[in-house]
Amino acid sequence: MRFDTPLIPARLIRRYNRFLSDAELESGEIVKAHCPNPGSMMGLKDPGLRIWLEPNDDPKKKLNYGWRLVELEGGHWSGIDTGVPNRVVGEALRARAVPELAAYGGVRAEVKYGERSRVDFLLTEPGLPDAYVEVKNVHLRREDDWAEFPDSVTTRGAKHLVELSKMVEAGRRAVMLYLVQRTDCGRLKMAADLDPGYAAAYDAAQHAGVEMLCYGTAIDRESVTLAAKLPVAATPQT
Repeated sequence: MRFDTPLIPARLIRRYNRFLSDAELESGEIVKAHCPNPGSMMGLKDPGLRIWLEPNDDPKKKLNYGWRLVELEGGHWSGIDTGVPNRVVGEALRARAVPELAAYGGVRAEVKYGERSRVDFLLTEPGLPDAYVEVKNVHLRREDDWAEFPDSVTTRGAKHLVELSKMVEAGRRAVMLYLVQRTDCGRLKMAADLDPGYAAAYDAAQHAGVEMLCYGTAIDRESVTLAAKLPVAATPQT
């Protein structure tokens, strides 16, 4: 997934109202940027962070800048746009670049299923059970090289795990694919201390046969793409 226009550097002043942020450009100009992330963004919203904005001149958009990346220590990056993972995974699925799902040629996005839900991707292939794939954005890191999910309470996320479990019961494949949108992590675990309910739902779904996959990303100022598979902790960690 390539960004539509070249990103420009800035310093974060503050992130507020969930979808808004103020930043200072290198010229000294203070601008307001859209923050495409309703989550807590723990560790990625501290004032003074070097961030990267995508400018636009679209008259339909209220703001001329969108916040896309955070520059981390050691030359690492984190993406903050929660819409990016579905685009990255969608491209990878259509290119058959996810080995566990490469046998599927049919890829449909946002398909209704379960109880008033939509699955991120429904994969089909003659002779194979349909595969229901949910994608989750991961960008929390608190210790060592552990990526963690979620970074705040997500009842919706727990519901998705229940819905996937029901698909397994019905004889389909069900996959939860966590995409780690930062480059300084090498493995994934559940943040049970932040959301015990999600951790419990994760454990139950895993035992029900939901496949848990995790992939990293390659991130730079031009693009975010699928990278190597990362190990997932067998059970929620505390």
